[in-house]
Amino acid sequence: MAEPEFTATGVRIGRRLRSLTRAGQVRIKGGRLELLTSYGSEIDSAPLGEVRAGKPWFGSEDRATAEVDGRRYLLRLGGQSGEAGPPAARRFIEAVRRATARPT
Repeated sequence: MAEPEFTATGVRIGRRLRSLTRAGQVRIKGGRLELLTSYGSEIDSAPLGEVRAGKPWFGSEDRATAEVDGRRYLLRLGGQSGEAGPPAARRFIEAVRRATARPT
């Protein structure tokens, strides 16, 4: 089965109350999740088997959470890109869940 690929630009990435970038990138490629700044520097990355994605219980529909090796990031996937908005948050969560799902 082919691995799901996902790319979103213009993503606000934060940890707790601190904003790490306001126009970053989130990529799923080659079985890894990469969180990048607007300049392309890596914030964090990990194999998809070590990543959990979900929806925060607070906030709007354009947000998702990503837990990478125990570090939780809040992703706001609504921004300047054409891929923005609530569908991008849902597509990100589904891409991570499909990639980490164990075959039965």
